[in-house]
Amino acid sequence: MVSESRGASAGREVVDVSKAKRIVIKVGTSSLTDTNYRLDPHKIEKLAKEIVDLKRQGKEVILVTSGAIGAGIGKLDLKQRPRDIKLLQATAAVGQSILMSTYDRYFSHYGETIAQVLLTHEDFFNRPRYLNLRNTLITLLKSGVIPIINENDTVAVDEIRVGDNDTLSALVASNLGADMLIILTDTDGLFTYDPRRSREAELISVVEELTPEIERSAGKGGKAGVGGMTTKLQAAKVVTQAGIPLLIANSGTENILIRIIGGEPLGTLFMPKAKKMHVREHWILFASTPKGRIRVDEGAKTALIRNSSSLLPSGIIGVEKEFKSGDTVSIVDANGVEFARGISNYSSSDIEKIKGMHSKEIEHVLGRKEYDEVVYRGNLVLL
Repeated sequence: MVSESRGASAGREVVDVSKAKRIVIKVGTSSLTDTNYRLDPHKIEKLAKEIVDLKRQGKEVILVTSGAIGAGIGKLDLKQRPRDIKLLQATAAVGQSILMSTYDRYFSHYGETIAQVLLTHEDFFNRPRYLNLRNTLITLLKSGVIPIINENDTVAVDEIRVGDNDTLSALVASNLGADMLIILTDTDGLFTYDPRRSREAELISVVEELTPEIERSAGKGGKAGVGGMTTKLQAAKVVTQAGIPLLIANSGTENILIRIIGGEPLGTLFMPKAKKMHVREHWILFASTPKGRIRVDEGAKTALIRNSSSLLPSGIIGVEKEFKSGDTVSIVDANGVEFARGISNYSSSDIEKIKGMHSKEIEHVLGRKEYDEVVYRGNLVLL
Protein backbone atom coordinates (compact mmCIF):
# COMPACT_ATOMS: atom_id res chain seq x y z
CA MET A 1 0.00 0.00 0.00
CA VAL A 2 1.34 3.45 -0.94
CA SER A 3 0.50 6.87 0.46
CA GLU A 4 1.60 10.16 -1.10
CA SER A 5 1.73 12.13 2.14
CA ARG A 6 3.00 11.87 5.70
CA GLY A 7 -0.43 12.32 7.21
CA ALA A 8 -2.56 9.54 8.62
CA SER A 9 -3.46 6.89 6.05
CA ALA A 10 -6.01 4.10 6.30
CA GLY A 11 -6.51 4.89 9.98
CA ARG A 12 -2.84 4.49 10.75
CA GLU A 13 -0.70 7.33 12.06
CA VAL A 14 2.66 7.93 10.42
CA VAL A 15 5.67 7.60 12.69
CA ASP A 16 6.85 10.78 14.43
CA VAL A 17 10.51 10.59 13.41
CA SER A 18 11.42 13.59 15.57
CA LYS A 19 11.08 11.38 18.65
CA ALA A 20 13.67 8.87 17.43
CA LYS A 21 16.46 8.62 20.02
CA ARG A 22 18.74 5.90 18.65
CA ILE A 23 19.28 6.32 14.91
CA VAL A 24 21.24 4.13 12.51
CA ILE A 25 22.38 5.98 9.39
CA LYS A 26 23.65 4.13 6.33
CA VAL A 27 25.47 6.01 3.59
CA GLY A 28 26.25 4.51 0.19
CA THR A 29 29.39 4.69 -1.94
CA SER A 30 27.91 7.13 -4.45
CA SER A 31 27.13 9.53 -1.59
CA LEU A 32 30.79 9.59 -0.51
CA THR A 33 32.73 9.59 -3.78
CA ASP A 34 33.07 11.79 -6.86
CA THR A 35 32.46 10.82 -10.47
CA ASN A 36 35.93 9.25 -10.64
CA TYR A 37 35.16 7.00 -7.63
CA ARG A 38 37.61 8.89 -5.41
CA LEU A 39 36.54 9.71 -1.88
CA ASP A 40 35.09 13.23 -1.76
CA PRO A 41 36.21 14.94 1.48
CA HIS A 42 33.51 17.61 1.16
CA LYS A 43 30.77 14.96 1.21
CA ILE A 44 32.23 13.36 4.33
CA GLU A 45 32.61 16.76 5.99
CA LYS A 46 28.92 17.50 5.30
CA LEU A 47 27.85 14.12 6.69
CA ALA A 48 30.03 14.47 9.80
CA LYS A 49 28.65 17.93 10.59
CA GLU A 50 25.05 16.75 10.33
CA ILE A 51 25.70 13.70 12.51
CA VAL A 52 27.36 15.92 15.12
CA ASP A 53 24.33 18.23 15.03
CA LEU A 54 22.05 15.23 15.68
CA LYS A 55 24.26 14.07 18.54
CA ARG A 56 24.08 17.53 20.10
CA GLN A 57 20.30 17.21 20.01
CA GLY A 58 20.66 14.22 22.31
CA LYS A 59 20.46 11.55 19.61
CA GLU A 60 22.53 8.36 19.62
CA VAL A 61 23.93 7.89 16.12
CA ILE A 62 25.46 4.78 14.58
CA LEU A 63 26.90 5.17 11.09
CA VAL A 64 27.04 2.26 8.65
CA THR A 65 29.27 3.34 5.80
CA SER A 66 30.19 2.07 2.38
CA GLY A 67 33.05 3.64 0.47
CA ALA A 68 36.14 1.55 1.29
CA ILE A 69 36.28 -0.03 -2.14
CA GLY A 70 35.42 3.30 -3.75
CA ALA A 71 38.24 5.02 -1.85
CA GLY A 72 40.62 2.24 -2.85
CA ILE A 73 39.63 2.59 -6.49
CA GLY A 74 40.64 6.24 -6.38
CA LYS A 75 43.87 5.65 -4.46
CA LEU A 76 44.99 2.88 -6.80
CA ASP A 77 43.92 4.97 -9.81
CA LEU A 78 41.73 2.19 -11.18
CA LYS A 79 39.46 3.00 -14.10
CA GLN A 80 36.54 0.91 -12.87
CA ARG A 81 35.40 -1.30 -10.01
CA PRO A 82 37.43 -4.55 -10.12
CA ARG A 83 35.59 -7.77 -10.87
CA ASP A 84 38.26 -10.10 -9.52
CA ILE A 85 37.52 -10.95 -5.87
CA LYS A 86 41.18 -10.85 -4.78
CA LEU A 87 41.65 -7.42 -6.32
CA LEU A 88 38.42 -6.25 -4.68
CA GLN A 89 39.71 -7.39 -1.31
CA ALA A 90 43.02 -5.61 -1.85
CA THR A 91 41.22 -2.48 -2.97
CA ALA A 92 39.04 -2.56 0.15
CA ALA A 93 42.11 -2.95 2.37
CA VAL A 94 43.71 0.13 0.82
CA GLY A 95 40.51 2.15 0.89
CA GLN A 96 39.39 1.33 4.43
CA SER A 97 42.28 3.20 6.05
CA ILE A 98 41.65 6.21 3.81
CA LEU A 99 37.93 6.14 4.62
CA MET A 100 38.42 6.01 8.38
CA SER A 101 41.21 8.60 8.50
CA THR A 102 38.95 10.99 6.58
CA TYR A 103 36.06 10.40 8.96
CA ASP A 104 38.39 10.83 11.95
CA ARG A 105 39.70 14.14 10.62
CA TYR A 106 36.27 15.72 10.32
CA PHE A 107 34.69 14.27 13.46
CA SER A 108 37.77 15.27 15.48
CA HIS A 109 37.28 18.82 14.21
CA TYR A 110 34.02 18.85 16.17
CA GLY A 111 35.57 17.18 19.20
CA GLU A 112 33.89 13.82 18.56
CA THR A 113 35.50 10.38 18.94
CA ILE A 114 34.75 7.61 16.48
CA ALA A 115 35.24 3.83 16.63
CA GLN A 116 35.77 1.54 13.65
CA VAL A 117 33.73 -1.66 13.69
CA LEU A 118 34.26 -4.11 10.80
CA LEU A 119 31.64 -6.84 10.48
CA THR A 120 30.69 -9.83 8.38
CA HIS A 121 27.39 -11.66 8.36
CA GLU A 122 28.89 -14.28 10.66
CA ASP A 123 28.80 -11.66 13.42
CA PHE A 124 25.02 -11.81 13.13
CA PHE A 125 24.49 -15.51 12.39
CA ASN A 126 26.54 -16.60 15.42
CA ARG A 127 24.42 -15.95 18.52
CA PRO A 128 27.27 -15.24 21.03
CA ARG A 129 28.98 -12.89 18.56
CA TYR A 130 25.63 -11.21 17.91
CA LEU A 131 25.20 -10.50 21.62
CA ASN A 132 28.83 -9.39 22.00
CA LEU A 133 28.33 -6.96 19.11
CA ARG A 134 25.26 -5.51 20.80
CA ASN A 135 27.11 -5.07 24.10
CA THR A 136 30.07 -3.40 22.39
CA LEU A 137 27.94 -0.95 20.42
CA ILE A 138 25.84 -0.01 23.44
CA THR A 139 29.01 0.55 25.49
CA LEU A 140 30.42 2.83 22.79
CA LEU A 141 27.19 4.85 22.67
CA LYS A 142 27.11 5.22 26.45
CA SER A 143 30.70 6.47 26.28
CA GLY A 144 29.70 9.17 23.79
CA VAL A 145 31.58 7.50 20.93
CA ILE A 146 30.16 7.37 17.39
CA PRO A 147 30.46 3.79 16.02
CA ILE A 148 31.31 3.69 12.32
CA ILE A 149 30.49 0.29 10.87
CA ASN A 150 31.50 -1.23 7.57
CA GLU A 151 31.38 -4.69 6.11
CA ASN A 152 34.79 -6.33 6.32
CA ASP A 153 35.22 -6.51 2.55
CA THR A 154 38.86 -7.59 2.94
CA VAL A 155 37.76 -11.06 4.07
CA ALA A 156 34.02 -11.22 3.35
CA VAL A 157 34.08 -12.73 -0.13
CA ASP A 158 30.36 -13.50 -0.37
CA GLU A 159 29.40 -10.13 1.02
CA ILE A 160 31.48 -8.34 -1.61
CA ARG A 161 29.55 -10.17 -4.31
CA VAL A 162 26.19 -9.30 -2.72
CA GLY A 163 27.17 -5.78 -1.72
CA ASP A 164 24.44 -5.48 0.87
CA ASN A 165 25.53 -2.84 3.37
CA ASP A 166 21.85 -1.91 3.20
CA THR A 167 20.92 -5.23 4.78
CA LEU A 168 23.87 -4.91 7.16
CA SER A 169 22.50 -1.59 8.39
CA ALA A 170 19.09 -3.18 8.91
CA LEU A 171 20.63 -5.97 10.99
CA VAL A 172 22.57 -3.41 13.04
CA ALA A 173 19.41 -1.38 13.64
CA SER A 174 17.56 -4.51 14.73
CA ASN A 175 20.46 -5.67 16.91
CA LEU A 176 20.41 -2.37 18.79
CA GLY A 177 16.64 -1.96 18.90
CA ALA A 178 17.05 1.36 17.11
CA ASP A 179 14.21 3.83 16.78
CA MET A 180 14.91 4.53 13.12
CA LEU A 181 17.07 3.57 10.14
CA ILE A 182 17.94 6.25 7.59
CA ILE A 183 19.52 5.16 4.30
CA LEU A 184 21.21 8.00 2.43
CA THR A 185 21.67 7.46 -1.28
CA ASP A 186 21.93 9.42 -4.56
CA THR A 187 18.18 9.55 -5.25
CA ASP A 188 15.30 11.28 -3.47
CA GLY A 189 13.73 7.97 -2.43
CA LEU A 190 11.60 5.25 -3.98
CA PHE A 191 9.80 6.14 -7.20
CA THR A 192 6.91 4.56 -9.05
CA TYR A 193 9.32 4.01 -11.96
CA ASP A 194 13.06 4.39 -12.42
CA PRO A 195 13.40 8.21 -12.61
CA ARG A 196 16.47 7.82 -14.84
CA ARG A 197 14.36 6.13 -17.49
CA SER A 198 10.85 7.50 -17.15
CA ARG A 199 9.51 11.05 -16.99
CA GLU A 200 6.34 9.68 -15.39
CA ALA A 201 8.23 8.56 -12.30
CA GLU A 202 6.76 9.97 -9.07
CA LEU A 203 8.24 9.89 -5.59
CA ILE A 204 6.47 7.55 -3.17
CA SER A 205 6.29 9.43 0.11
CA VAL A 206 5.06 6.68 2.42
CA VAL A 207 5.05 2.90 2.01
CA GLU A 208 2.78 1.08 4.43
CA GLU A 209 3.29 -2.37 2.94
CA LEU A 210 5.93 -3.88 0.66
CA THR A 211 3.85 -5.26 -2.19
CA PRO A 212 5.08 -6.97 -5.40
CA GLU A 213 4.21 -3.74 -7.21
CA ILE A 214 6.53 -1.78 -4.92
CA GLU A 215 9.33 -4.31 -5.37
CA ARG A 216 9.07 -4.03 -9.15
CA SER A 217 9.83 -0.32 -8.80
CA ALA A 218 13.35 -1.11 -7.55
CA GLY A 219 16.29 -0.40 -9.84
CA LYS A 220 19.81 -1.78 -9.99
CA GLY A 221 22.96 -0.37 -8.40
CA GLY A 222 25.25 2.25 -9.87
CA LYS A 223 28.84 2.04 -10.99
CA ALA A 224 30.57 2.84 -7.71
CA GLY A 225 28.57 0.44 -5.55
CA VAL A 226 26.47 -2.65 -6.09
CA GLY A 227 23.54 -1.98 -3.75
CA GLY A 228 20.55 -0.61 -5.64
CA MET A 229 16.97 0.00 -4.55
CA THR A 230 16.39 -3.76 -4.41
CA THR A 231 18.71 -4.18 -1.42
CA LYS A 232 17.10 -1.18 0.24
CA LEU A 233 13.72 -2.87 -0.01
CA GLN A 234 15.27 -5.99 1.52
CA ALA A 235 16.50 -3.81 4.36
CA ALA A 236 12.99 -2.39 4.70
CA LYS A 237 11.60 -5.91 5.11
CA VAL A 238 14.01 -6.61 7.93
CA VAL A 239 13.54 -3.44 9.98
CA THR A 240 9.82 -2.90 9.47
CA GLN A 241 9.20 -6.47 10.63
CA ALA A 242 11.16 -5.54 13.77
CA GLY A 243 8.94 -2.51 14.34
CA ILE A 244 11.55 0.02 13.15
CA PRO A 245 10.74 2.65 10.49
CA LEU A 246 13.10 3.13 7.53
CA LEU A 247 13.55 6.32 5.54
CA ILE A 248 15.40 6.51 2.21
CA ALA A 249 16.57 9.99 1.27
CA ASN A 250 19.03 11.90 -0.93
CA SER A 251 22.38 12.55 0.77
CA GLY A 252 22.94 15.56 -1.48
CA THR A 253 20.01 17.50 -0.03
CA GLU A 254 21.18 20.33 2.21
CA ASN A 255 20.92 19.50 5.93
CA ILE A 256 19.06 16.33 5.04
CA LEU A 257 19.42 14.59 8.41
CA ILE A 258 18.43 17.62 10.49
CA ARG A 259 15.44 18.28 8.25
CA ILE A 260 14.29 14.64 8.43
CA ILE A 261 14.43 14.59 12.21
CA GLY A 262 12.80 18.02 12.19
CA GLY A 263 9.75 16.45 10.59
CA GLU A 264 10.05 17.56 6.97
CA PRO A 265 8.40 15.05 4.57
CA LEU A 266 11.55 14.18 2.64
CA GLY A 267 12.39 10.89 0.97
CA THR A 268 10.39 7.67 1.30
CA LEU A 269 9.22 6.49 4.71
CA PHE A 270 8.60 2.76 5.22
CA MET A 271 6.15 2.19 8.04
CA PRO A 272 6.92 -0.44 10.70
CA LYS A 273 4.53 -3.37 10.70
CA ALA A 274 4.11 -3.71 14.43
CA LYS A 275 5.61 -2.88 17.80
CA LYS A 276 9.31 -3.56 18.25
CA MET A 277 10.22 -7.22 18.08
CA HIS A 278 12.31 -8.74 20.85
CA VAL A 279 15.99 -8.95 19.92
CA ARG A 280 16.02 -12.76 20.24
CA GLU A 281 12.95 -13.13 18.02
CA HIS A 282 14.45 -10.92 15.36
CA TRP A 283 17.73 -12.82 15.45
CA ILE A 284 15.87 -16.09 14.89
CA LEU A 285 13.85 -14.65 12.03
CA PHE A 286 16.46 -12.65 10.13
CA ALA A 287 20.04 -12.97 11.41
CA SER A 288 20.33 -16.73 11.84
CA THR A 289 20.29 -19.32 9.07
CA PRO A 290 18.11 -22.43 9.55
CA LYS A 291 20.30 -25.53 9.65
CA GLY A 292 17.48 -27.98 9.06
CA ARG A 293 13.72 -28.52 9.09
CA ILE A 294 11.30 -30.12 11.54
CA ARG A 295 8.05 -31.40 10.00
CA VAL A 296 4.99 -31.38 12.26
CA ASP A 297 1.43 -32.65 12.06
CA GLU A 298 -1.67 -30.47 11.83
CA GLY A 299 -2.37 -30.68 15.55
CA ALA A 300 1.06 -29.37 16.45
CA LYS A 301 0.78 -26.58 13.87
CA THR A 302 -2.56 -25.49 15.34
CA ALA A 303 -1.16 -25.55 18.88
CA LEU A 304 1.83 -23.41 17.87
CA ILE A 305 -0.20 -20.85 15.95
CA ARG A 306 -3.39 -20.56 17.99
CA ASN A 307 -2.33 -21.54 21.49
CA SER A 308 1.23 -20.12 21.55
CA SER A 309 2.47 -23.55 22.60
CA SER A 310 5.98 -24.98 22.59
CA LEU A 311 6.85 -27.69 20.09
CA LEU A 312 6.71 -31.11 21.75
CA PRO A 313 8.09 -34.35 20.28
CA SER A 314 4.57 -35.83 20.03
CA GLY A 315 3.66 -33.49 17.16
CA ILE A 316 6.79 -34.13 15.09
CA ILE A 317 6.53 -36.40 12.05
CA GLY A 318 9.92 -35.89 10.39
CA VAL A 319 13.34 -34.24 10.38
CA GLU A 320 15.33 -32.95 7.39
CA LYS A 321 19.09 -32.27 7.28
CA GLU A 322 21.52 -32.55 10.18
CA PHE A 323 21.68 -29.97 12.94
CA LYS A 324 22.86 -29.66 16.52
CA SER A 325 21.18 -28.64 19.74
CA GLY A 326 21.09 -24.83 19.78
CA ASP A 327 20.80 -24.47 16.01
CA THR A 328 18.03 -22.49 14.36
CA VAL A 329 15.57 -24.66 12.41
CA SER A 330 12.59 -24.17 10.13
CA ILE A 331 9.29 -25.63 11.31
CA VAL A 332 7.14 -26.83 8.44
CA ASP A 333 3.72 -28.44 8.17
CA ALA A 334 2.89 -31.82 6.64
CA ASN A 335 2.99 -30.25 3.16
CA GLY A 336 6.47 -28.80 3.71
CA VAL A 337 5.29 -25.19 4.07
CA GLU A 338 7.38 -23.22 6.58
CA PHE A 339 5.29 -21.36 9.16
CA ALA A 340 7.74 -20.85 12.05
CA ARG A 341 11.40 -20.82 13.05
CA GLY A 342 13.00 -21.60 16.35
CA ILE A 343 16.04 -22.76 18.29
CA SER A 344 16.06 -26.52 18.73
CA ASN A 345 16.79 -28.03 22.14
CA TYR A 346 17.76 -31.34 20.55
CA SER A 347 19.89 -32.46 17.61
CA SER A 348 18.37 -33.88 14.44
CA SER A 349 19.53 -37.40 15.37
CA ASP A 350 17.89 -37.13 18.81
CA ILE A 351 14.65 -35.80 17.35
CA GLU A 352 14.58 -38.66 14.86
CA LYS A 353 14.51 -41.04 17.85
CA ILE A 354 11.88 -39.23 19.93
CA LYS A 355 9.50 -37.93 17.24
CA GLY A 356 5.86 -38.83 17.87
CA MET A 357 6.54 -39.66 21.54
CA HIS A 358 5.35 -38.02 24.74
CA SER A 359 7.84 -35.86 26.62
CA LYS A 360 7.91 -38.30 29.53
CA GLU A 361 9.41 -40.93 27.20
CA ILE A 362 12.44 -38.80 26.18
CA GLU A 363 14.68 -39.92 29.05
CA HIS A 364 13.89 -43.58 28.44
CA VAL A 365 14.77 -43.31 24.73
CA LEU A 366 17.79 -40.98 24.91
CA GLY A 367 19.06 -41.85 28.38
CA ARG A 368 18.68 -38.21 29.39
CA LYS A 369 16.17 -35.37 29.24
CA GLU A 370 17.32 -31.76 29.34
CA TYR A 371 13.99 -30.37 28.11
CA ASP A 372 10.38 -31.42 27.69
CA GLU A 373 10.13 -29.27 24.57
CA VAL A 374 11.98 -29.70 21.30
CA VAL A 375 11.52 -25.97 20.67
CA TYR A 376 10.57 -23.76 23.61
CA ARG A 377 7.92 -21.14 22.84
CA GLY A 378 10.23 -18.31 23.92
CA ASN A 379 12.69 -19.43 21.23
CA LEU A 380 10.09 -19.71 18.47
CA VAL A 381 8.81 -17.11 16.00
CA LEU A 382 5.79 -17.51 13.73
CA LEU A 383 6.20 -16.31 10.14
